[in-house]
Amino acid sequence: MEEEKNIEQDAVSFDNRIPLEDLKNAVEAIKAELRKVIIGQDQFVELLIVALLADGHVLIEGVPGIAKTVTAKLFAKVLQTDFSRIQFTPDLMPSDVLGTSILNMKSSEFEFKKGPIFSNIVLIDEINRAPAKTQAALFETMEERQATIDGHTYNFAAPFMVLATQNPIEQEGTYALPEAQLDRFIFKIKVGYPSLEDEIKIIASHHERKGEKPQTRIDAILDTTALEDYKQKTQAVLVEEKIISYIAQLVSKTRNHPHLYLGGSPRASIAILNTAKAFAAINGRDFVIPEDVKKALNPVLNHRIILTPEREMEGMTTENVIEMIVQSVEVPR
Repeated sequence: MEEEKNIEQDAVSFDNRIPLEDLKNAVEAIKAELRKVIIGQDQFVELLIVALLADGHVLIEGVPGIAKTVTAKLFAKVLQTDFSRIQFTPDLMPSDVLGTSILNMKSSEFEFKKGPIFSNIVLIDEINRAPAKTQAALFETMEERQATIDGHTYNFAAPFMVLATQNPIEQEGTYALPEAQLDRFIFKIKVGYPSLEDEIKIIASHHERKGEKPQTRIDAILDTTALEDYKQKTQAVLVEEKIISYIAQLVSKTRNHPHLYLGGSPRASIAILNTAKAFAAINGRDFVIPEDVKKALNPVLNHRIILTPEREMEGMTTENVIEMIVQSVEVPR
């Protein structure tokens, strides 16, 4: 009897190992705030929050006019962070993104003028419209949160998150992102058209605003101090060895699957781990369960794995293959 009581006490203390109530409430407040303007995109918003807590960048794919840019701008406002927007075009140079050294005529010395990438939330519109050399300017910034220009390294202030958009339909005049660039994004979020009911609400909401900008309806929920605290708590979420093994098995299956030409890398495995921890945290749990891993698979893997040409011609999708892999791996208990 005494032993059972001790086990119960251990379970209670285990459940409360990391205080996540404030984080969970903050996430719900962010969702509610964005819902004032962004209608029918709850999953999109949740994935943005999860990516932020997992310290990742997001590639947003969707046709024009479905509020990709507006969502990114309002997301930055609700976090009370700096925001910058870069419109990628074929004539954009790396210096237009990173910044450049300018001669100060008074001191006769070169001074570095920071480019728009030096911000907290950076929206890159139509990332696939800029040539490879400009896309490559993002490699160091996204991976190491710094930029090296003229031999000097400039660190970025936290948080730093890149939200890049691309149109999946229009391919003329675009430059496909190389696999190494895609791998830098923790998620690729595919944003579709709203349902009929949601579209009616969107039109009605726009009519009610009577020309008022959406930003005026959104208030800040978090500050950078609270956000960094929540990130640390997310990193501390418990992951059992069997969950780590489960992630490794799932990703390993992508590397030798007959329907796939390219599988996921160890960076994909780490992205799934960090994402699963964030999903657990926003649900108020300080431990990862298999369902958290499953929820992470599609957004993490759908831009990292490539179908064989035969399967692509048959109309198969990466989501179909991921579902096959999930069914083939035993869920840990």
